[in-house]
Amino acid sequence: MLKKTTIALVAASILAASFTSTAHAKSCMAIGGVAIPHFYAEGEGKPMIISAALTGSVQNAAGKITAQRETATGLEMDMEHYFGRDDGGAFQTKDLGVLTAIPGKPGRYMIEITYHIQDDVTRGTLEGYTGQFSSYGLVDLRDPDNLVGLVRYTGSICK
Repeated sequence: MLKKTTIALVAASILAASFTSTAHAKSCMAIGGVAIPHFYAEGEGKPMIISAALTGSVQNAAGKITAQRETATGLEMDMEHYFGRDDGGAFQTKDLGVLTAIPGKPGRYMIEITYHIQDDVTRGTLEGYTGQFSSYGLVDLRDPDNLVGLVRYTGSICK
């Protein structure tokens, strides 16, 4: 009798543990697509504004470059982005952009950005999502009146 009771308790514990672990499992979604950013200078000492049309998981983005530093290979930029979807989902990120100069192509850079979703700034269908994702691509900064780029963003976010 004790053996059957012990087996029943062990089975019940395993069953309870499996329900508990699935109740707290994260729900993740892939995020990815292409962005065509445009950059707008707002004047000396003001952040540069970014506006982009996107395809894929997110349909629009806006942002700003809050700081910029020259590096041995190009530039680093502190950035903030605001992403939105057609279904009303949105989130905000704080980011680091690393621009590597393309040899023989003055003013043109390979860009890599790591986006970090900020706590408590997700809403709509994306409310509660956290995490980070990244992008890579090219930007052309030769003409201050026509700064453009093309980037691919990819990753997953979870809640």
